[in-house]
Amino acid sequence: MAETGVALGFLEEAENWQLQSHQFPSKVGGKPAWLSQLDIPGLPELECGKCHLPTAFLMQVYAPITGQDRSFHRTLFVFCCKTPDCYSRNDSRCLKVFRSQLPRRNDFYPYNPPSDEDPNWTERDPGVHSSGVKLCKLCGCPGQKVCSKCHAVSYCSKEHQTIDWKHCHKKECCKQVPSSAVPSPFLFPELELVTEPEEHQKEESSQTVGDAQNNVECSSLVDDLAETELENMAMHETEDGKVFQKFKRRIASEPHQVLRYFRDGSPLWVSSEHVPVEKGIPHCSCGSRRIFEFQVMPQLLNDLKVDSTDASIDWGTLAVYTCADSCDQGNKYSSEFIWKQDFTEQK
Repeated sequence: MAETGVALGFLEEAENWQLQSHQFPSKVGGKPAWLSQLDIPGLPELECGKCHLPTAFLMQVYAPITGQDRSFHRTLFVFCCKTPDCYSRNDSRCLKVFRSQLPRRNDFYPYNPPSDEDPNWTERDPGVHSSGVKLCKLCGCPGQKVCSKCHAVSYCSKEHQTIDWKHCHKKECCKQVPSSAVPSPFLFPELELVTEPEEHQKEESSQTVGDAQNNVECSSLVDDLAETELENMAMHETEDGKVFQKFKRRIASEPHQVLRYFRDGSPLWVSSEHVPVEKGIPHCSCGSRRIFEFQVMPQLLNDLKVDSTDASIDWGTLAVYTCADSCDQGNKYSSEFIWKQDFTEQK
């Protein structure tokens, strides 16, 4: 991951072996490819702060820090609640983010980088992590609740056991049949997250909001907004309108970006409302301040097919802030800070 300038993230199809832990992937959906194999977060750490149900794995970003051995391998994991009612306006309690990092010499991975070619990888038992930790059959997070009938699978919660029972385990339990290869509806589609540098764009400060709307090709996200709302923004040159137009101009050349990585930079906000001040971003447990690292773009909602006019999970952008020192907490997964900003409601 680039540490200078902005790197944009896009989604691509990938082979299963490319998205496993030993390949240090960046990806969205599926089950987490845990970095550290010890002290993996589970419940209650992964509970939604509103409904208290288990959150779902959304994405992970592999972001090592050059020149810092303790962060030679470093991955950030984002989880989100799948209950639409939990997505109150500008409320981040339905989201979680964790940081895991390891030095180059560690107990889990070889010193040399992995091969870019298929290593004839054989999938291990998905219900047991390589460290021996039992994983939830549904979500891939630690789970100690064992099916009382077959004792062959584990779950993190009663809720996930119920979902999996209805989805497939009812047909498999106590029968000599392989586990279903059909992905659970609880999981988001699994895709690789690849990055490339953002091409420099020269800001034209003299350009009016109306000119910007005429000259810039709108992204697929903006196309989904009601035409009357866009006209209203163009007619009323409010501060919020200026911020939104800046957002549109910046993403117009790459409308399919799902992530913007800019460690110690600034997010690209979608609104002038609900922008955090420095004092509003809590310090890391080590005492260091947190800095902006990356943001999740609204295009991801379209790509994951959860963007809907009906009730659905939703955000304008998600900004992730992490420890400025990327402090060493051993094998522990460190909780970091995430800020949810929604689009301004049109009156």
